[in-house]
Amino acid sequence: MSFDPLNILLLAVALVVFWRLKSVLGTRTGTEKPPFEPFETKRNETPAQDGPGTVVRFPQNGTQPASAILDQEPPPPVWAGFAEAGSGLATSLEKIVEADPTFSPRAFVEGAKLAYESILDAFAKGDKAALKNLLSKDVFDGFARAIDSRTSLGQRVESRFVGINNATIQQASLSGSRANVTMAFASELITATYDKAGQLVDGDPKQIKDVDDVWTFERDVTSRNPNWKLVATQAPA
Repeated sequence: MSFDPLNILLLAVALVVFWRLKSVLGTRTGTEKPPFEPFETKRNETPAQDGPGTVVRFPQNGTQPASAILDQEPPPPVWAGFAEAGSGLATSLEKIVEADPTFSPRAFVEGAKLAYESILDAFAKGDKAALKNLLSKDVFDGFARAIDSRTSLGQRVESRFVGINNATIQQASLSGSRANVTMAFASELITATYDKAGQLVDGDPKQIKDVDDVWTFERDVTSRNPNWKLVATQAPA
């Protein structure tokens, strides 16, 4: 058998090419890892634990667990901070809240303080229009008479409200749909009354006067009007 040098050369080249392809592509043994699919989600994959670099889980919608609700402390009674437990005042405040769930002793006190200052200011200025919206008819008539008497004498009042030192709920009651709350005010006021000649007849424009008042406010809890009106004034006991 003769050997052609060209055939031997071609065979050698083929072996070299085959060897290089094998080293690059390798051989399949059945144990290879599957190809990486960056956009494929595995259905049975267990979510990884939270940690650095992991995806943050969003909270699920739903109500709080029963255990969390049981752990919450109940809200304080409506009268807390304004009356003693078991007192008549505490009971009355609870009745008002039952009739009008929007009622809040804390909000009422703040509103009463504003009304107190507004009424004193309007009375000193003789502003009947402002007083009419804040007072019941009987109380308005009494204030109006005092203003008219002052005007007929040619007197004028200069008044400056300094502030309220204390404002507390003294009494409360609910009769039918009418709620009454009595407030005790301790305030400071500068007031001076002058006659038509400009002479001082009462008060002192340079002295702060301590004023104590007991006022009762009333409101129909079934009314859409949220405003309370002053229905009675009295001297402190």
